Amino acid sequence: MSIMKIDIEQRVARAREAFEQGYNCSQSVVVAYADVLGQDADALASLVAPLGGGMGRLREVCGAVSGMFMVSSAAYRGESNTDRGVRTQIYTGVQQLAERYRSECGSIVCRELLGLKQHSDAPVPEERTADYYRRRPCSEYVAIAARLVGEYLNNRCDELSNK
Repeated sequence: MSIMKIDIEQRVARAREAFEQGYNCSQSVVVAYADVLGQDADALASLVAPLGGGMGRLREVCGAVSGMFMVSSAAYRGESNTDRGVRTQIYTGVQQLAERYRSECGSIVCRELLGLKQHSDAPVPEERTADYYRRRPCSEYVAIAARLVGEYLNNRCDELSNK
């Protein structure tokens, strides 16, 4: 794996900017790290589009969290995708990231983060207006996910360089 140290604040700013330009929460985190993933940003945005709104507005796992998990896979690029030990490392990282996010935000579940009672919403995304951005803390959740995964990748880079 050859991953360079990440400028975390730059990635946080990119993720927040992507969200404010209309990308959903998952897309915003992933697009901010497209180059680290070695993928085209538009292709990644299309791939993760269903994860927004807690997975298609089902209000389950926060899309920013799902995006964070996907970006964390960059730490294992070039390693076997079928190796049980590698998967154990990946799952360990996901659980650590989830716990860090949960400790900062109180939950990893979209509806809980947004204080919603219903388990799902209509499939039509809300229009992005100034009022939408005022009411929704999602921009901050996207920024937190981008920061946490950047820290995770930097820590993994340090571990590998010390071997």
